Amino acid sequence: MAELKLTSVKVDEELFEGFKIASIRSKFNLQKLVNRCMDLYIQDEEFARKIHSHTGLTTKSNNL
Repeated sequence: MAELKLTSVKVDEELFEGFKIASIRSKFNLQKLVNRCMDLYIQDEEFARKIHSHTGLTTKSNNL
């Protein structure tokens, strides 16, 4: 079993609420999302470029 690192991050409340609803429908959790996204970010240059250039967040926070 892989070792796990406990961390905390602040996320946009509105985005998180939307994710919670979607994740219940699809039985997919935040831990799976984060681990898979980190793996794709490391392994897939196109995914990393997409993440860096994404400007479509519907949030009030400038830090996201």
